Amino acid sequence: MKITLTGTGTSQGIPVIGCGCEVCTSDDWKDKRLRTAAFIQDGNTNIAIDAGPDFRQQMLAVGADHLDALILTHEHNDHIAGLDDIRPFNFLQRKPIKVFSLARVANDLRSRFAYIFSPTPYPGAPSIDLIEILPQQRLQVGPVEILPFSVFHGAMEILSFRVGAMAYITDANRIPPASENALVGVETLIINALHHRVHHSHFNLQQAIEQVEMRKIPRALFTHISHQMGRHQQVNAELPEGMELGYDGLTITI
Repeated sequence: MKITLTGTGTSQGIPVIGCGCEVCTSDDWKDKRLRTAAFIQDGNTNIAIDAGPDFRQQMLAVGADHLDALILTHEHNDHIAGLDDIRPFNFLQRKPIKVFSLARVANDLRSRFAYIFSPTPYPGAPSIDLIEILPQQRLQVGPVEILPFSVFHGAMEILSFRVGAMAYITDANRIPPASENALVGVETLIINALHHRVHHSHFNLQQAIEQVEMRKIPRALFTHISHQMGRHQQVNAELPEGMELGYDGLTITI
């Protein structure tokens, strides 16, 4: 099974429009970050995690010719704004695409993308099988078993996902005790690390490092990275052993 980090940036992406900082003007391609998302492949099964504004570009980058499911962490724009771009998969597969989310997120999608869920949608609108799920409710997509679990993004409860020995956490600043079971035995943790300062709804880099160290997880990849973090090459060289900044296109086997 492979997981690709198709995006590792924040809601504005990097480079940020109009910014002249050292990261946004960097020539290093690892400092170019699309909105945070990931893509799971197991044999012929393809699963996308989140569909932000860069979803089309990300699917082209991984060469996806079909999509078995889309699983959503939460309803913020940088995680769902690309939902309309599942249409090519509808045309190729000639069936609705399964989209899994919390009930709150599903209600937001029905409102924000009302044209998709209209009783009489216009021809060519995306076709979605919207499936509401709960934390700790195991999902099966082809051979892939997924365990959703709760984390907190400020006061907002959102989903993270355990797949095999990998856990994927983004947009979090707190992991509740009820979710600790989902992290037992994790060998690779993908977790958000915004920048160096304390933030009201995201782990900063030091907090993310602490989350890894307290659970003795062998390998960690940091994602949802701000341009305020600093240059990839410099920050990465200073991280503890077994930890690294993620970058767009990074693929690992789990």
